[in-house]
Amino acid sequence: MNILLLGANGQIGWELQRSLVLLGQVKACDRHAADLENLDGLRKLVRDYCPNVIVNAAAYTAVDRAESEPAKAHLINAKAVKLLAVEAKKLDAWLVHYSTDYIFDGTKKCAYTETDKPNPQSVYGKTKLQGEQAIEVSGCMYLIFRTSWVYATRGKNFVTTIIRLAKEHNEVKVVSDQIGAPTSAELIADLTALCLYQITCKKNSVPDATGIYHLTPEGKTSWHEFAQFVITESLRLGATFLAGPDNVVPIRTSEYPLPAKRPSNSLLDAQKLRNTFNVYMPPWQTHVKRLITEIHTQQII
Repeated sequence: MNILLLGANGQIGWELQRSLVLLGQVKACDRHAADLENLDGLRKLVRDYCPNVIVNAAAYTAVDRAESEPAKAHLINAKAVKLLAVEAKKLDAWLVHYSTDYIFDGTKKCAYTETDKPNPQSVYGKTKLQGEQAIEVSGCMYLIFRTSWVYATRGKNFVTTIIRLAKEHNEVKVVSDQIGAPTSAELIADLTALCLYQITCKKNSVPDATGIYHLTPEGKTSWHEFAQFVITESLRLGATFLAGPDNVVPIRTSEYPLPAKRPSNSLLDAQKLRNTFNVYMPPWQTHVKRLITEIHTQQII
């Protein structure tokens, strides 16, 4: 099986390089090898390689900057995705794509399901929804994984930011009125590979897998509680900080205004994924602890 991986050096893409190699030959492309702003080049890449599976881990993810760069966000998150879907249909290939909780407005009182009506409140959320819709109407075979609060050892994310801030400041202010489930790039990559294995190598196990799935771990937390957990676990492993967990100060979203509106509720119900592929979703703390241990071992803290 030939797999074309786009966005190979991003948080999710980096982990996918590890997980997908067990399924077949992987052509891993970073933004230079696969520029989603160059549609002609992207089309040529797909046609030249003729993959059985396209895994698109590339995206415009600068949520706030998207408010001032809507055309660029739309090109990468919608137009390029539409091209991939059209080419996947022509090749009879599977397309795996990653989406976001930002396609919802965040006003629901409980976790969002795949059938809830989207209502994005930001340019980023709107373009990601447009990408989803382009895939759905293309007629290709696809897996769209919506996820949220993604973190990894690689790249800029909440965990690495909190560790840095706790080392540099006596006090860290963190929003407390947004809830979600922190999702490890490692978990996303492993579940992607597991789902692809079931639909490509064990074809009868999931006869009608095409669709949208929510991919987040079990449980919920706030950004404030998440920050406290990161610092507490780091201290347990011997890290030294200026700010301890008691020095993480809760603030309201309104006290930290940003260009793009954030969902107050980012919880995604992953029951469909669990039932369809017979997978177990661990508590969100499981992979956070693992990541912090990895960071500590590498003496990054």
